[in-house]
Order: sequence, then C-alpha cells, then structure tokens
Amino acid sequence: RAHPASLGGSTGGGAAIPQPHSNPASEVPSPAEMEPDRPIGYGAFGVVWSVTDPRDGRKVALKKMPNVFQNLVSCKRVFRELRMLCFFKHDNVLSALDILQPPQIDCFEEIYVITELMQSDLHKVIVSPQPLTTDHIKVFLYQILRGLKYLHSAGILHRDIKPGNLLVNSNCLLKICDFGLARVEEPDPSRHMTQEVVTQYYRAPEVLMGCHHYTSSIDVWSVGCIFAELLGRRILFQAQSPIQQLDLITDLLGTPPLTAMASACEGARAHILRGPHKPPSLSVLYMLSDGATHEAVHLLCRMLVFDPAKRISGSDALSHPYLDEGRLRYHTCMCKCCYSVPSGRVYTRDFEPPADRPFSHNYEQSMHSVWQGKELIHRFITEHQQGKRVPLCINPQSAAFKTFISPP
Repeated sequence: RAHPASLGGSTGGGAAIPQPHSNPASEVPSPAEMEPDRPIGYGAFGVVWSVTDPRDGRKVALKKMPNVFQNLVSCKRVFRELRMLCFFKHDNVLSALDILQPPQIDCFEEIYVITELMQSDLHKVIVSPQPLTTDHIKVFLYQILRGLKYLHSAGILHRDIKPGNLLVNSNCLLKICDFGLARVEEPDPSRHMTQEVVTQYYRAPEVLMGCHHYTSSIDVWSVGCIFAELLGRRILFQAQSPIQQLDLITDLLGTPPLTAMASACEGARAHILRGPHKPPSLSVLYMLSDGATHEAVHLLCRMLVFDPAKRISGSDALSHPYLDEGRLRYHTCMCKCCYSVPSGRVYTRDFEPPADRPFSHNYEQSMHSVWQGKELIHRFITEHQQGKRVPLCINPQSAAFKTFISPP
C-alpha cells in the first residue's frame, strides 16, 4: 500500500540552485535530500504528494486525479493525460512509473499515478536570490527544447509551458510535466480549438487574439518567454488582463502587419489597429541581463515572433549556436543516452531523439458516455499493471491520508 508521507519537501522554498557540473542524472538522491513534510503542490486538475514506495523504499511523487468521472469532457481529458504519461519515454519529459491499483469499478472515482520525484521547479529557481549563470540558462533551455521536440514529434501540444511546469533536480536535470491541458495537434485548420490554454504570461499572441486554430508554435512562444525570464529574473510580459498582455507584447515587438493578424478575431484586430503604430523595441532584450549576448538575443527574437508562421520551431531552435555549449555540458555530465570511451570522447546515437511514433487518440472516438469512459480507464490501468511489480493501492488507514484527500 502507498502511504502518503508527512507534509513537506526539500523543494519548500526552492533554495537550492541546481548545479550543471554535479553528479550524473542517474544517481538517486538520498532519503535525507528528499525527505518530505508537506504536499509538493496543487494544480487545476489534481494534487501531488511525496510518498515512499514500500517495494524499494524510494521516494516518488504520487499524483491524485480527483473527480475524473464528473462528465465526459473530464473523462477524456484525464484518460488522455494518463495515456500520455504511460506513452512518454524521454529523459526530459516526466512519465508514469506506475499507476495505483483501482478499486472495483462501482467504487472507482479517482486515479493515482506515480512519477519520479523531482526536487524543485524552474519558477522556484528563478525567484530565488541565488545566482543563475549563463551555463545554467543554456543547460536548462537546451533540455526544455529537447523535451519539446520529443512532444511535438509525437504530435502533442503541451499548451501550458511555464516555469512551474518544468521540474528540476540538484544536478540540473529538467523534465517537462503537467499534461492536463495537452492534446494532439489538430491537422484540420477548420476545426476550432479552445483559447482557454496556457497561463496568461506565457500565452502566444495568436491565442490572445482569439485564433480558433493554432499549432505547436504556441509552445515555442512560451519557451521564449521563459528564456527571457531566465535572463532577466523577471516575467517578461506580466499583465493584469489578456488585452494588457497583448499591449505589452506589441510594445516590445511593434505593431504587427495585417498578414500576422489574418486569423485573429475582429475585436482583437480592431484593438490593435485603433492604437498608435508602435515600432519594435527589441533593444530592451539586451537590457534583460548582462548575460544577454548577441546569440542569446538572436535566438530569443526568433522565438518571440508575433506571426506563428514565421516563429522558429522547437527543432530548429535546438540547432542554434547559442545552445552548443548547453548541449555539450548536458551530454558530457548529465544525460543517460551517451557513453564515453577511454579516450574521453562522448558518443550518442541521437542528441535530440524524436518520438518513435505519433501519440494516438483514436480511443476517444469510442468514448460516448461517462460510464463507458470509466470502463475504458479501468481496463487500461488493469492491463497496464499486468506483468509488472506487486501492485500498490492507497491505504485509507494512513495517518496522512485524510490530509491528502482534503487539500487546503
């Protein structure tokens, strides 16, 4: 049985800045380093707790997905996230280590997923008072884009890339997490997609302008905002409303041409055209930080392009010269995909491997009711556990369980 641990965690204030020259990512932190004393965090679609796996004594993260079967939309969203976590196989993307055994289907109301326990997240690193070097930024940005290339090659849009959804360990290893808003990319531009995505500060201008169809470029915009935040240690576009968010973007990038607003809703387009014409103020990017070199600003400008059709892709961004050093540092002392020979040279099959196949969401077409969704999810978890280790389930007698099921 899985016992929710005592409240807390080493991530408390995010005090420890990850070091890019520390031990390899394969090393498991000691229990003292990961000793929890409170929940790791709460999100829009669940709560994450630090627990001890009784099978091997290892600290892991336990994510609770509550209220799964309230309606059909919730069923589809949770099942999609669950299948994604079981699908992912990449060093820079969080994946499921296990799923707790569900009760009988009549009592099946929530899902518990076990993932690797990370020590902090990029938001806590950015707001901490400790120095953040150029080496840190390059290693972090390389891993974000590396994970993003994997997701996009599988046809998945994350749709909520932000510092809080980028988990980090003390050795600088980074993993993209929280796929509650993720979905498969829609190839048909006539199909409408929701605008209720991405935390506002990291939301791409096409989403802010009410575009009904968007692509993986919205994730690249979010990474560009995070890159600027790493350089300047402050949020680049911090507005009180979506309209003000759009105004801050045009203050920096200038008034976009009409061609860049072709898919915008009429109200958003009128708002832009009503205001005075704004020239670009890209020189502001050089003032973000002393570490904002010409190469850094060049890559940042390629990411923060108003027109999504002209924005650099995540895959192309990985080839930018600014990331050469970050790639070298990651593959010489952090990753698990490389190996070295006595001469000291490092070898790898592929520095930025794509997904071996697209993520399929065809199962959603056969989900027409909540009960049918419950049956599909219950069967998926049961089949996923076959041939695995001894299955785990929640222990309702645990002293911490009441706190776990009743978050503040």
